[in-house]
Amino acid sequence: MKWSLFTVASPDLSVKELIPYAAEAGLKGLEWRFKETPADQRSQPASFWGNNMATIEPGISDVELKEIKALCKEHGIEPAGVMPYLGVGDLDAAKEVLRVATALEAPIVRIGVHGYNRKRSYNELLDEQLRYMESLEPMLRDHGIKGVVETHHMTISASASAAYRLVSSFDSSVYGVLFDPGNMVFEGYENHRMGLELLGDYLAHVHVKNADAVPKEQRSGQAFAWSPMEEGLVNWTQVLEDLAQVNYNGFCGVEDFSGTRSTKDMIAYYVQWISKLNDQVRGVTR
Repeated sequence: MKWSLFTVASPDLSVKELIPYAAEAGLKGLEWRFKETPADQRSQPASFWGNNMATIEPGISDVELKEIKALCKEHGIEPAGVMPYLGVGDLDAAKEVLRVATALEAPIVRIGVHGYNRKRSYNELLDEQLRYMESLEPMLRDHGIKGVVETHHMTISASASAAYRLVSSFDSSVYGVLFDPGNMVFEGYENHRMGLELLGDYLAHVHVKNADAVPKEQRSGQAFAWSPMEEGLVNWTQVLEDLAQVNYNGFCGVEDFSGTRSTKDMIAYYVQWISKLNDQVRGVTR
């Protein structure tokens, strides 16, 4: 397996600062956050979902994309993916994502998935979702890029089996699943081995983070909160073992939202920690 970073988790490093540091720390790939930064956020402190300096924005020029691609190549960093925040049915936005992903030679892009909040029927949302994916399919094929559905709480793909239902009627060369055990702490947990076995060839990417239960007396909202990657309810030794059992050799991308380490320390710790766990799982001695 290969280690990457979803750049949503590195908001205080610019794109050009991040690439050489990622290589120095031992990462093999970067998944680019792709979203416009609102004008009122640009003067704010760096944050995951606000003023994130490690973001590629819509409308970026071809010249800038070539510079990013060249810098990645210089430092041995692969383009692990482009991760936008697409709305279901927005094919114009998807077209721009695919332009950028093609220029960077990224193999996957995250597609839009309907949220779920009890206000609309799941079956109605599913029908719209599948029609959107049918419309998007020829665009993905034309670019030779796979669209991925992320397992994410508060969506119609909260679990591996729910995500599988979205992609299973399509070819696995066109659509896959981004498997995120950290998100499934909040909603959608299934036995991870079972979920991975169900996904089969549709398993396209993995995100690495963790979350833990909030003690009842400390709750002001949700029952769960982000935790450091090595803590929390996800047993990453077990997940790595499960990934090995299904012969997964792709990227595992960290997106630690706990804020317990500086960005650089988080990246360096991730590489050391996940490498050690993976060696233990595979019986490798260094």
